[in-house]
Amino acid sequence: MSTQDYSARDKAVRHSIYASVRRRDGVPHDLFTSYWRDVHATLCSRLPGLGFYAVLDGSAELGFANLDDQATFAKAGTILYGDEANFIGEAVAYAMPNGSLTYVDQEEDGFRNGPDRFHRIHVYMNRRPGPQASAWLMETSAELARSEAVQKWKLHLPEPYSNENPAPPSPNVEHIVEDDRLNLAIAEVAFASARTAREFFATPNFQKVLSGQAEHIDALGAYLVTGFYTFVRDGRPTTAGLRGSRPAELIEAAGAANQLQPAIVSVFTRDGRGL
Repeated sequence: MSTQDYSARDKAVRHSIYASVRRRDGVPHDLFTSYWRDVHATLCSRLPGLGFYAVLDGSAELGFANLDDQATFAKAGTILYGDEANFIGEAVAYAMPNGSLTYVDQEEDGFRNGPDRFHRIHVYMNRRPGPQASAWLMETSAELARSEAVQKWKLHLPEPYSNENPAPPSPNVEHIVEDDRLNLAIAEVAFASARTAREFFATPNFQKVLSGQAEHIDALGAYLVTGFYTFVRDGRPTTAGLRGSRPAELIEAAGAANQLQPAIVSVFTRDGRGL
């Protein structure tokens, strides 16, 4: 298990969007995940301006190096939004003009595509109004991330969501949320194993955080992440972004290094971009 910290690689992302997604009624789960990972994600990955794109089960992170790139992506995104109704019933895009905060990241593979090798949890929290809740989350995240048990700690603090200005602008998809999701914060926390996580949750430092939680958080839900799929990193589509997540897994499993050579990668791109 690596002890090196790779969190600095996230500094290239200055502006972010965190999208919460729910499967469309009537769409089987296998079809939902397959379509997202192998059809929708490859379309998204090839749009201009996108600097980072990762999918963690029912959520997606999109990052941009600057505001011009974000505007370019938004303009090109019309064809992407029109695709969402094929498999998504609800999509809510939370804006993070200042990006996210990665306190520690010991995942050596920045192009992870497949089942999660960590015991990773997404904690959704609805903050109470005012700046105090965000300040408390940043302070406690910085403290807890120093624990040897924590492999990754990333904090998303989006702007409050407005039902009067729903996003993303995808037709025939729901974008309205209840009050307990309007002022959302999300913590991505990863451990080596479920046992390590349980031992961490029993520590005095974590228990102290729990005692102050009710003062700043109105609602909370924790979800286990089963898969982590990276489609764009540093402005370049990964193999999964170019070919689809499952084809990329097959290339890895077969040891097909020839599929990653420039001569083959260029077949799938107009300008040779990609890994």
